[in-house]
Amino acid sequence: MRHAPNTILLVFAVSCIEVPGPPGEEGFEVGPDVWVPPECDREDIGAYPTVSDLVEDPLEPPPSPPLSAGDQQAVFEAVVQVVRDKYVDPELNGVDWTGIVAGYRARIEGGLETEAFYQELRSLISELQDDHSYFSSPGEVQAAVARLAGQNEFVGFGVYVLPMIAKLRVAVIAVYPTSPAERGGLMPHDAILAVNGFPVVAGDRSLTERLRGPECTGAVLTIQSPGQSPRSITMVRQRFTVPLPVDNRLVATADSSRIGYVLLPTFFDTTVPTQVRDALERFGPLDGLILDNRMNGGGSSSVLEPVLAHFESGVLGHFVGRTASRPLQVSADPVQGSQTVPLVVLVDEDTVSFGEIFAGVLQDTGRALLAGRTTLGNVEILHGSTFRDDSELWLAAERFVPLISTDDWEVTGIVPDVEAHADWDTFTFETDPAVAAALELFDL
Repeated sequence: MRHAPNTILLVFAVSCIEVPGPPGEEGFEVGPDVWVPPECDREDIGAYPTVSDLVEDPLEPPPSPPLSAGDQQAVFEAVVQVVRDKYVDPELNGVDWTGIVAGYRARIEGGLETEAFYQELRSLISELQDDHSYFSSPGEVQAAVARLAGQNEFVGFGVYVLPMIAKLRVAVIAVYPTSPAERGGLMPHDAILAVNGFPVVAGDRSLTERLRGPECTGAVLTIQSPGQSPRSITMVRQRFTVPLPVDNRLVATADSSRIGYVLLPTFFDTTVPTQVRDALERFGPLDGLILDNRMNGGGSSSVLEPVLAHFESGVLGHFVGRTASRPLQVSADPVQGSQTVPLVVLVDEDTVSFGEIFAGVLQDTGRALLAGRTTLGNVEILHGSTFRDDSELWLAAERFVPLISTDDWEVTGIVPDVEAHADWDTFTFETDPAVAAALELFDL
């Protein structure tokens, strides 16, 4: 294969492609056909990243305030006590918790640099061998609060992506309206392979920080749409302080039935319920509704419950802890007949936590049919504890027990009524096998 000047070759599992090589430090060319945000001066746009910019995430959480040795010990002991008192398994998964705690206590007795101390606490919680529980430093808490409020402030091209580590790429889940990505022609299901010639996945690590960077910097993205050859698109970064968009549309049908489609990308954004309500209002009366939960990694019950209330009501299951249980109970909030419209929910292995519970309860009560792929089983409920330094521990303190089914969803996952799966970057909305399966379930 002949290579043009200033190119590098990226080798993938099944094919080879050529992508533009890393730009030089001397500048960056932005052609007249490239949309430039109005706050940017076309003449002053530089490339990012270049070789000298290969650093960690430029928008990492704010640093945490310094913490004295005495305060470190107090926070440590408080974290240990919460685990002993509240962890869902009183046997602590069979680990030697007393011995583990003693080793960590010895390491922090003299005090550590603040971020090193918080890393020790993250490691301590990982010793539970629990895929759910986690510890957050004060800086991480601050960033999480902003995300939950829908204030997703970042500088980038305006895409929400799914890392596909084995395929050395990230796939576009959603595109922000009026963003550089939308203006550049990016669509959901497109794959991003490289930014200025630098891969977005290397080894077993996603490098999506390379999509972000300083405001008014440019990059050449190597893009591959489903079924097409890779191509290059030049874009200029813009600042965003907006919620993640909830994609919604009507599905074309052979008999003109009105079938709505709503993508639920997350329950970790308090604007999602309002966006779902607005979509249902715009749709009006429907013959069927597809709720795409395949990329929903969970979030907060305060987001789950108002969305669930559009489609079901009453007691829908129970959260069971060591000594007590409480119901998942919602009051009906119908929008344009949403309590009775035929429902199909799409699920896959990226459907997690409250995303799984949402799909599972609708199937369990007979309110919806499911299409897609069996989820991995992650329905333990995390309870948060805040400490004197404003750090937080999110600990698995309850399991969700369905209302009717006797299955343990943590073991079985949520099993769809119809199997339908393809990698997100291999189809478009029009050729989506799970949407096609949903239409068959509607008998269309």
